[in-house]
Amino acid sequence: MRRGARRASLRGTMRPFHLRLPPTLDSVTALQDALEAWSDEAGLPMPVAMRLALVAEEVAANVANHATGASYFEFGAKVESEGIRLSLVDDGPEYDPLAHAAPDTEAPLEDRDPGGLGIHLVRTMTRGAAYARESGLNRLTCTLPVEG
Repeated sequence: MRRGARRASLRGTMRPFHLRLPPTLDSVTALQDALEAWSDEAGLPMPVAMRLALVAEEVAANVANHATGASYFEFGAKVESEGIRLSLVDDGPEYDPLAHAAPDTEAPLEDRDPGGLGIHLVRTMTRGAAYARESGLNRLTCTLPVEG
């Protein structure tokens, strides 16, 4: 099947994914389990499902580990013409993970500042990553390509 035809077929039959959880590491695991079931139901190719799981884990773990005071996070995924549109919303303190420069992955480990590799992976594996603070909520959105 051609990739474009596969994508159109997924878009027409795949229900959007949405899950709201408390910002804990146990919730990151629950999110992973739910996304695995959704990916299987959708018939996502394994490489796409694996990239989806990694991106979801990185952004949800960031909230669980660093969003002091957050009471929840919501993760959503919806197949659109350009790929799987992902969103993460939380009610923690304002924090734009995209505002930080990409880490220098060529520098020796001892010369690097800690952190930043998770959002670097998100930027690398997705397209159109954007952050907004709206109505007291952090909103991170991006699109995961289905092909490749």
